[in-house]
Amino acid sequence: MENKVMTQENDQDDEISLVDLLIVLARHKKLIFGLPLVFGILALVYGLVATPIFEAKTTILPPQQQQSSASAMLAQLGGLAGGAGAALGMKSPNDIYIAMMQSRRLEEKLLEQFKLQSVYEAKTKGDALLTLENNSKIVASKDGLISITVEDKDPKLAAAIANAYVVELRNLSKVLAVTEAAQRRQFFEAQIVTAKKDLAEAEVALKQLQEKTGVLQLNEQGKVAIEALASLRAKVSAKQVQLNAMRNFATENNPELQRAKAELDSLQTQLTDMSKGGEENEDVLIARSKAPGIGLDYIRRMRDVKYQETLFELMSKQYEIAKLDEAKDGANIQVLDSAIAPERKAKPKRAILILLALFAGFFLAILASFILEAFNKMGTNPEQKQRLDLLKNTWKGVA
Repeated sequence: MENKVMTQENDQDDEISLVDLLIVLARHKKLIFGLPLVFGILALVYGLVATPIFEAKTTILPPQQQQSSASAMLAQLGGLAGGAGAALGMKSPNDIYIAMMQSRRLEEKLLEQFKLQSVYEAKTKGDALLTLENNSKIVASKDGLISITVEDKDPKLAAAIANAYVVELRNLSKVLAVTEAAQRRQFFEAQIVTAKKDLAEAEVALKQLQEKTGVLQLNEQGKVAIEALASLRAKVSAKQVQLNAMRNFATENNPELQRAKAELDSLQTQLTDMSKGGEENEDVLIARSKAPGIGLDYIRRMRDVKYQETLFELMSKQYEIAKLDEAKDGANIQVLDSAIAPERKAKPKRAILILLALFAGFFLAILASFILEAFNKMGTNPEQKQRLDLLKNTWKGVA
């Protein structure tokens, strides 16, 4: 019974009540109130003497049709526009414009225009670029707008840099748009030369056969079958052209490239099935002709001509689209809000700075109070004092 009573007394001694905590804080009330006050005064002084930082912001609306313009190079090839356009950029147009503004090429233009290496007192161009990146914030909102925020101790310079981002983006967009269109024009220009040559050869071969054997009259069903087969063959060739073009900017793991390959496989399967039916139609036409051998040659020659005509027409359309794109100006980027020199500083924010300093000082004061209280108790407890002396002696011996 006595042991139980002693155990309860020991438990009560070990318990720490709220009153005990308040007593500890009351003993160190000067520290509790003094340290936050010191921190607050230091924060106020810093807020008064620190160099003010100003923030300028401009908002732009990039052209949302830019991605579809890039995919227009294959718009007439039967479902190719979506594949090529998406493969040109897996991200949204806004992400592309943000990446352009964060590119080294554009940032170096700003460095040269405003002599930022000297303004930032940077030792190297790389340090100046890093400072510019840290001072600039470019984000896209859900409503499709892009905001460009620049911080600097000079409010006029901050506004000028923010507006210069838009100017350089327009210049870079023009250069890249013309370059991409020129590459497409050159590509389809070469394809047209080949297609035109093949078409001329097919027409000559058909004409020579007609002059040699006479014109073979085909019924309407035969003409439709030949034209359908030639058209499908041209689509297969066009799809192969698309794949070759997409491989210039997409990997084999690109989903749009894989989709195009699946479409090519489907077209080739249709071509195989139609070719079998075409052979049956050819057999009927040949059997009705007076000279079966001549009929076979005539049908093949006519089919080659129809195929080359369809392919040449597809390539010509894409060539004209590329020429129009090459003649266009760069993207029409609209500015909703131009950056103006701010009148009020953005940093440092004195109120927030002082509140954070007061909170930090109060927290450290409480922590220091309990540490001091623990050391005081250790000094009055013989056993704890002996351990503390041992710690001091050990520390001195190590030192």
